[in-house]
Amino acid sequence: MYEQSLAFFTTLLNKDFTNYCNRRLAEAGLLQGQLYFILYVGKHPGCAPKELAKGLRMDIGHTTRSLVKLEQGGFLEQESNPDDRRAHILRLTERGEAAFRLSHELFAQWDEMVLDGFTAEEREQLMGLLKKTLHMEGGMPCVRNNIQSR
Repeated sequence: MYEQSLAFFTTLLNKDFTNYCNRRLAEAGLLQGQLYFILYVGKHPGCAPKELAKGLRMDIGHTTRSLVKLEQGGFLEQESNPDDRRAHILRLTERGEAAFRLSHELFAQWDEMVLDGFTAEEREQLMGLLKKTLHMEGGMPCVRNNIQSR
């Protein structure tokens, strides 16, 4: 029965998170789909576009188009790699850093909203099971646990 499948629940949660984020991110001039680019570059300053695409499991064409939009929006900048002038590295701008902080706020606020009524033990158990599921597939390296650490 599809109502009991992990795919069903994750799809509903994803739609809810996307709607929640898009309402809040619109004020910052971002879409939820751009959020993961901001998160990855914020966690990996100086990464190359190719590394970003691989880390987010995106094709390089989509990544390039997204980077152009984010650069035009003032969220990130591409600089020449000092070790290889033909290559580029990515860094968040001040506006990008603000979006990075906002994204972490959104994650925390949405978690609180969705997990309201769960005990601390239930939250820990749920997160542990979800992490276990992701690690079977390799995980998503885009979210930094401690936003303060650099």
